[in-house]
Amino acid sequence: MLLNKLIRLPVFFCVKNVCRHMGHKPDFTMNNYNVERGYYNYPQEQHLLFFKQLLGERVVTDLSDLEKYNVDWFLTYRGSSSVVLRPKSTEEVSQILEYCNKNKLAVCPQGGNTSVVGGSVPVFDEIILSTELMDDIIEIDPTAGTVICQAGCILENLNNRLSEEGLIAPVDLGAKGSCHIGGNVATNAGGKRLLRYGNLHGNVLGLEVVKANGEIIDSLATLKKNNTGFHIKNLFIGSEGTLGLITKVALLCPTLPKSVNVAFLGCQNYERVLQTLKKSKEDLGEILSAFEVMDADSIDLLERETHIKSPIGKYPFYVLIETSGSNEAHDGEKVSQFLDSSLETDLVVNGTVTNEPTKVEAIWSIREKIPDGIRQCGYSYSYDVTLPLTSFFQIVDDTKTHFGKQADVVCGFGHLGDGNLHLIVTAHSYDKQFKESLEAFVIKKTLDLRGSISAEHGMGFQKAKYLNLVNSKGPFNMMKELKRIMDPNRILNPYKVFP
Repeated sequence: MLLNKLIRLPVFFCVKNVCRHMGHKPDFTMNNYNVERGYYNYPQEQHLLFFKQLLGERVVTDLSDLEKYNVDWFLTYRGSSSVVLRPKSTEEVSQILEYCNKNKLAVCPQGGNTSVVGGSVPVFDEIILSTELMDDIIEIDPTAGTVICQAGCILENLNNRLSEEGLIAPVDLGAKGSCHIGGNVATNAGGKRLLRYGNLHGNVLGLEVVKANGEIIDSLATLKKNNTGFHIKNLFIGSEGTLGLITKVALLCPTLPKSVNVAFLGCQNYERVLQTLKKSKEDLGEILSAFEVMDADSIDLLERETHIKSPIGKYPFYVLIETSGSNEAHDGEKVSQFLDSSLETDLVVNGTVTNEPTKVEAIWSIREKIPDGIRQCGYSYSYDVTLPLTSFFQIVDDTKTHFGKQADVVCGFGHLGDGNLHLIVTAHSYDKQFKESLEAFVIKKTLDLRGSISAEHGMGFQKAKYLNLVNSKGPFNMMKELKRIMDPNRILNPYKVFP
């Protein structure tokens, strides 16, 4: 059968563990961008004394240790903080914020520092409040399918613990090995399985949050239905640490699938990709859990920079489809029928499929390691947008045409199942004029296509100046009013989200 010839290929990869030292270090954000320091006090000796009395050795001031907290993962933004605080409890966070609020000290909340919009590193000398030591898993209820944990739990560690109880976290990201669940909630992270489980607004059952003045807001319920007034927790989901610092999270967790299939497919054009998406929804229905798309340039960049190769050769577009279910025979038959039919109708021209855990992980690594490749190829400009599916890749083509040889690589990949595209433009070095021109082009093009300029990464520092542009007057003014009420001294994550 055609299926056996083209689909049941072994999954071969040339994978090299590349941990290349990044030779360049970004200039300070305050030098690269037109932004003025707010009217905050500078950290003084008496402030350090208070923090050390509270936290002891969990106050970081050594310059060599500070660098990893001051620079973002994509090596784009760089702050100049001289103090990192590492609390272990909500009470310590409360005392820190109360003190900082009284002394007009700006605070940059930081989780795993995987933000790509400059949301988790300081712009100037803000005090960094890291949740990396707040990593306790407090309670798992396998029957109700819920977990309560501290905000600093690394997503992958949390998911591994949940799997022991037959559960799975409702969010999954390429950065799962370092991102924190608190940061995921604070940015309303989407990830690759939003198609199946929805966004975090529907999966966060409760939160514990500390306000700017140190007040602890306990909204840590695990009830799936609770209509007793305003849903206060929703204020903080996606607020990016500007309204309060999340310290504990209660999550609704789906049942761990017993059967997982992953297919990596090649398509000749984007129209066939869209037809494959439509067919996958029709044929795979209740077991479809992810639908990812990558263009040829993104896979070429991945191969060049990380030596991870496509297992099926070269095609204009690649599709990664995942199914998750409870019956291996049933799911396998549905997947086989879908792939047979897709091949026979020329929607797909080649591919490989597997349900072996190690090969499933290997196929997912193609998609998840693209950001690693981008990080290693020089300076990158990353845009996270939502677009109508019919014009999903139009912005990639238009960017290539408009900027020509000014850019080294222009590529696109993302979560096609929920319309989320990651547009990447790489260059050898930072160029302020090119960045401003590129950013203005991408923002205008996205809005012209009736899209959103932020799909899952938030506004951060990168997009803060566009908040009033992409929101009508009413919502924008309400956001400003909420900020004024919740954080009147504006000490929480200044220069982020709000222009």
